[in-house]
Amino acid sequence: MATATHIPVSEYLATSYRPDRDYIDGEVRERNLGERPHAVLQGILFALFHTNRKAWGVTPLLEQRVQVKKERYRVPDLCVLAKSDPITPIVMTAPMICIEILSPDDTLPEMQLRADDYEEMGVGYVWALDPVRKRVWTMNTNGLLKVREAELAVPGTPIRIVLADVFAELDEIQSA
Repeated sequence: MATATHIPVSEYLATSYRPDRDYIDGEVRERNLGERPHAVLQGILFALFHTNRKAWGVTPLLEQRVQVKKERYRVPDLCVLAKSDPITPIVMTAPMICIEILSPDDTLPEMQLRADDYEEMGVGYVWALDPVRKRVWTMNTNGLLKVREAELAVPGTPIRIVLADVFAELDEIQSA
């Protein structure tokens, strides 16, 4: 797992990390880096939201700092804001959706901690996708719920992600 360093929040906010890191109550935490399946799935999902941004009324952001609490910042793989949300350097308004893509070293209990932060902030939907096993979960403070439906959706919006199509595209790109 990743290492951690303690610094003041002001130093975290003034520092650019490559790749960016979470900030949890004074501790800078490295995130598990994805391998090719992670990167490809992240790109597919971003492209879906970006292509449909006008019709869906959203703004997708890759690896954007999100202030989930006063001394806590998370960097989801993809967050989706409502088009009407304020434009700020750091997201401080709860995103509509936070998406985490599992890397080989990620664990579901660690993902649950992230989901708890997002949900406490007011994020409406937290999704976790495993690009290797092709499994999907929705997450909230009650725990992880394996998705058994054919799509991820946000009720009351036109947002629909057909999982078979996403994983078929992942397979196609992976085999190219």
